[in-house]
Amino acid sequence: MAIPALPRLLAALAPTFLGCLLVQVAPVAGTLQKAFNLTWKSTNFKTILEWEPKPIGYVYIVEITSGSRDWKSKCFLTQDTECDLTDEITQDVHLVYHARVLSVPPNNTYLGEAPLANAPEFLPYRDTKLGQPVIQHFKQVGRNLSVTVEDTPTHVRRQNGTFLTLRDVFGKDLTYGLSYRKDTSSGIKPTYTATNDFFIQMEQDGSYCFNVHALIRSRKDNQKSPESSTECTDQWESIMGETLIIVGSVVFVVTIFIILLSIYLCKHRNGRAGQKRRESSPLRSV
Repeated sequence: MAIPALPRLLAALAPTFLGCLLVQVAPVAGTLQKAFNLTWKSTNFKTILEWEPKPIGYVYIVEITSGSRDWKSKCFLTQDTECDLTDEITQDVHLVYHARVLSVPPNNTYLGEAPLANAPEFLPYRDTKLGQPVIQHFKQVGRNLSVTVEDTPTHVRRQNGTFLTLRDVFGKDLTYGLSYRKDTSSGIKPTYTATNDFFIQMEQDGSYCFNVHALIRSRKDNQKSPESSTECTDQWESIMGETLIIVGSVVFVVTIFIILLSIYLCKHRNGRAGQKRRESSPLRSV
């Protein structure tokens, strides 16, 4: 009689055993998990800290310090997996910043030590990426090409609340490179400037295509920005513009000459008519 009861006992215990096994294999919903893959995303000092995983049953707190200050909480009790830290790191872009992400219950009443993950150190002046530059203006006259690069605003503020530009922040460390080619050629030639302006004398007449990029040579990483959109000059438009200016000037001069000549001839004709009237007056009196 005992033997037939054994299968029934095993069948009754099976669900309990399976449930315990699943608990051991998979984390229970709401279990605090340590964040991982903490990554800084920063361009022109717009700076966001990202991490994984998406929380289930718990939330995150982000803390940041510059080393000389106490930890400051940001993105408090958030379910997001990113936190905008721009306002913190732009207070002084020459300081090294440390950040960490804590995993806590939604009510933040965890009795133990909350799991935390540390982000790599971040030095904004060194680590922020340079954004894609914009060509503000360009002009080709004959073989001379002038190009002006827009002085891109950053997310670093002055005391009055206005934004500093890349040139304001990096000064002489910031260089711009320009790569140009004849529109019918694949050969590219580079040139560089420590300002935002290029003045280039081409070797041949014709139209040229070019783009620009920002560069900080003193960096080991993130030296170069993405290249700007490619622009091309139209030499024929330049020639036509110069021709129209010359033709317009000639027409203007000729018009003035005709007007002056007409005035002269009119005065001369009136003078001769007056003289004839004076010569004929005595004959009438006789």
